[in-house]
Amino acid sequence: MTTLDEIIDKIEELRQLMHQLMNKKPLLTDPDLVALSQKLDKLLNEYNDLISRKI
Repeated sequence: MTTLDEIIDKIEELRQLMHQLMNKKPLLTDPDLVALSQKLDKLLNEYNDLISRKI
């Protein structure tokens, strides 16, 4: 089972990667950027699910 801290670490890692990629490929519709954004969205949804279960 993935812990909340692990998800937060992964979110931060992907967020930093996304910033780096945006500096190299400023077109927001670039397939690599879209794929990374989708991974980040999935992790953010997972984070929200875990948070809502704890409340």
